[in-house]
Amino acid sequence: MNILSDFNSNEKIFLIYLIAINIITFSAFLIDKIKAKNNSWRIRESTLILLSILGGSSGALLAMVMCKHKINKLIFTIAIPIAFIIHRVLEIYIFSHLI
Repeated sequence: MNILSDFNSNEKIFLIYLIAINIITFSAFLIDKIKAKNNSWRIRESTLILLSILGGSSGALLAMVMCKHKINKLIFTIAIPIAFIIHRVLEIYIFSHLI
C-alpha cells in the first residue's frame, strides 16, 4: 500500500516540503537546546522563528514541548502556536482549493 498514491505530484512535493522543514526545525531546536546546556555557540532566535514561519511550526512546537526549550520566552510561546494554527488553516485551504 503506497501512502502517497492518492496525492497528485504537486501535493506530494508540498508534503515532502512540510516533512523536511519540520524535521529541520525540530533538529535546530534540539541542537540549540544541547548547545544551551553546554554553554556553547547557539542558533539565533530569529533563525528558529524563521524556520517556524516557513512551515516548521509543527516541528518547533514538538521540540518546545519535548525538550522544554524556549517555553519561557514570550515570543516563542505566542508566535509558534499562532504559526501552527495559521499553517493548519493554510494547508486545508491549499489542499482543498489550490492543488
